[in-house]
Amino acid sequence: MIDDDSGVRTSLHFMLAASGIQAWPFASAEDFLDQLPFLTPSPLLLDVRMEGIDGLQLLAILKQQGVSWPVVILTGHGDVALAVRAMKLGAIDFLEKPFTPEAIDQAIAQAFEMLDQMHHLLSAREQARYSIERLTARERETMAILMEGVPNKEVAHRLGLSVRTVEMHRGNALAKLNVKSVAEVVKLANRAGFTAEMQLDSEKLRQDSPAGSKN
Repeated sequence: MIDDDSGVRTSLHFMLAASGIQAWPFASAEDFLDQLPFLTPSPLLLDVRMEGIDGLQLLAILKQQGVSWPVVILTGHGDVALAVRAMKLGAIDFLEKPFTPEAIDQAIAQAFEMLDQMHHLLSAREQARYSIERLTARERETMAILMEGVPNKEVAHRLGLSVRTVEMHRGNALAKLNVKSVAEVVKLANRAGFTAEMQLDSEKLRQDSPAGSKN
């Protein structure tokens, strides 16, 4: 939790402790940012109005740094417009002060659920990336062009290979990725976040396509 009001921090600490949740209080965004490298991803309760770096500025900093922890905004009376702006910056919910233990429990439960989903997505992405990175450069080039929906003959032409060699690279790639079709490779590349890179590889190959004999 990040709030420059010591009374709010104390109250939140007791509410969360009553629900069996260990909380780490921070009196300022600056204090939180100093400790951020040493913290594990967790739900974040964030006040909007603070001295120094305020809640909106902190959200922008976290977004810039690629930190996507679920954030619940804490607002005072009349700060709803600011809370809406905060949600546009990535906050998942906002609570108006004074808030009830039930409201805190509900918000934290939602945040933990989102954190769990993010963990599974990241795990799936890392596994997909690992699988794709196991491909050789030629296998990856072959799949990049096949993902455009072109036949093996067109791939062979662009890469200056024989159709049989393209089929070999295609088969090896599918086996390494443990999939049965190019459509499944597209899904895997999307999951890994590699689709754009593979398409760029394909564009470069189109421009640099050899016109010599096929191997």
